[in-house]
Amino acid sequence: MLFSISWRNLWRHPTRSLAIITSVALGVLAGAFIVSLYYGMGNERVRIAIEEEVSHLQIHHPNFREDFEAVWNFQLDSVDAVLQRMPGLKARSLRSTAQGMLANAAGSSGIQINGINPASEIATRKLDQFIIRGAYFDSTKKNQVLVGKKLADRMKLTPGAKIVLTFLDHEQNIQASAFRICGIYETSNAPIDERNVYVDLFEFNQLLGIPGRGTEAAILLTGETEIPTAQAFLQQHFPGLEIETWHTISPETDLVMSSLDISSFIIIFIIVLALAFGIINTMLMAVLERTREIGMLMAIGMTKIRLFGMVVLETVLLTMVGCPVGFGLAWTLNKWLSETGIDLSAIAGNLMKGFGYGAIIYPDLPGFKVGQIVLTVFVTALLASVFPAWKALKMNPVQAIKR
Repeated sequence: MLFSISWRNLWRHPTRSLAIITSVALGVLAGAFIVSLYYGMGNERVRIAIEEEVSHLQIHHPNFREDFEAVWNFQLDSVDAVLQRMPGLKARSLRSTAQGMLANAAGSSGIQINGINPASEIATRKLDQFIIRGAYFDSTKKNQVLVGKKLADRMKLTPGAKIVLTFLDHEQNIQASAFRICGIYETSNAPIDERNVYVDLFEFNQLLGIPGRGTEAAILLTGETEIPTAQAFLQQHFPGLEIETWHTISPETDLVMSSLDISSFIIIFIIVLALAFGIINTMLMAVLERTREIGMLMAIGMTKIRLFGMVVLETVLLTMVGCPVGFGLAWTLNKWLSETGIDLSAIAGNLMKGFGYGAIIYPDLPGFKVGQIVLTVFVTALLASVFPAWKALKMNPVQAIKR
């Protein structure tokens, strides 16, 4: 009976009820959209970190990441032979890296020089697809180098121009060699583009004095779930080397993913807090408008518990109507945007690349977040109904009837 009375009370003032339903629906829609946008950005950052930067796993000498010097190297052939037998392998790339200086007539800049196998980098990172000027490595030419767009713009570099790379070999002797720029690349991470150049692995190893050896092996797997198995496999075969996942190599990306739950909850909390004030205001107005009616109900014997329950139930019913509407809209919007994406290139393309994000974001709404939003909105509505219900209980039946 209480349910029937509460439901009928809602539609005695349909405009007011629809206002609350709309508020709840918009609150759910806004919360779901922002959460899906947060997770979409997080997924995009992880995708870029894995596919364009560090891959799923990397192998180094235990001391290499302390100073990134060529003295900390390992035999490439023995590592590659094991990698070919590794379960879950999609692609691998063997590299030699060293810190150095790039110099031309415009000045000099500190960089990281990466000696790569051009064919392997196509498989692991699709590096050839990021060339915006010039061309990828030509196997018939020597001493070629790829430079990032941001570095090229700052140093006034163009395809065909000569530069000098200076670095330390494996014996800590200074080496300098001239290279000709074959192409300029641009990835989704401008800071990395600015400090990384790429040369041929064989040529670079000759200059470093470590032929047949390298400092890094990057491994791309068939999926994220393969990481524990692959890491254990490599640790078993290379106990003297360090096997690191992208979580360790790119801690800022891991931090982004680990903070998604907290940051999205804060946004949801702000939205439902605003929603709570709207519910309190509307329901309080509804209670005050029905002062005489509430007085009559109390006079004919309605207990305070039932009166309290009636007001709370009215709020809950409105929320139960608004939530499905909001999630219906959120699901439709998320499905559409997850396929088409949100293109931010026109308004924030350079800003996104400055933080290592792609210009197109594909929203993603995890299932557990749907339940979290529903529960948060429901609890908020329940708490917001307490004050109007308490105001109804404080009414004096005799005075209420006289009004």
